[in-house]
Amino acid sequence: MRSNNEDFFNGTHFAVIGHAAKKNFPILTYNGLKSMHKTVFPIDPSCPDINGDKCYTSLAELPERVDRAILELPRDETNQWFVQVLAAGIKDVWIHMGCDTPEVHALAKENNINLRTGTCAVAYVKPGFSYHALHRGIMKLTNKY
Repeated sequence: MRSNNEDFFNGTHFAVIGHAAKKNFPILTYNGLKSMHKTVFPIDPSCPDINGDKCYTSLAELPERVDRAILELPRDETNQWFVQVLAAGIKDVWIHMGCDTPEVHALAKENNINLRTGTCAVAYVKPGFSYHALHRGIMKLTNKY
């Protein structure tokens, strides 16, 4: 049986929100989703594009509606971006491990958001052997995958 985390990637339209100029997680997640043939929009005020694809500065700018959002940002920015996610009507959200806040958990519960936290999305979208494969293996062994 697939986990809630695995089911997240059954979506078709994703927004990946982050700062690729500071950390590479948004780029890894973006590329992984693209390799899975998903429609992916990078939202990143720190760079104009990822691999030649335009980066947007907000969810409101997107040319299409997305059904999933992945937030890979510093914790002090998570709340403000989560409010944008709520305003966009996105009900499936992934927040990179260690970047969630009590406020986000409360808002998610109040708004019936299927929130995933505590792990890295890259472990699910990057096949093959890597540091993330090791992370994936540990998560499976501890029944947290």
